[in-house]
Amino acid sequence: MAYIHEFGIVECIEKNKEYVSYEPEKYNCIGVDGDLFDELMSKDFGEKMNHLETFAHNTNRPYKSLAYFGITLIPPSSHKHFFNMVSKANVEYKSEELEELMKKIAEAIEEDRWLIHFGV
Repeated sequence: MAYIHEFGIVECIEKNKEYVSYEPEKYNCIGVDGDLFDELMSKDFGEKMNHLETFAHNTNRPYKSLAYFGITLIPPSSHKHFFNMVSKANVEYKSEELEELMKKIAEAIEEDRWLIHFGV
């Protein structure tokens, strides 16, 4: 069965809100194939991801990496690091999905908005 990780932009982050609902359409999410993502996480990308400062389900729960089975909030302060990781991975994989993720991250940087990640 195919599965995907989805990434979108949050227009206005609510500081104490529990982001627990699966709402990819609300955030205009793009998808990254789960098999590709798993392969990335098993390499150097995965080690670097463990240093990405994020939040799990709300802004009161600091986290490192992405919540594989949950919802991750990625603050603007982490976007450049995330973009660089995805860009470097895309040099090897040359994936249209990683290209789309890079565009989504760049858009979030330009708009100074949070990203949201829906795990599998």
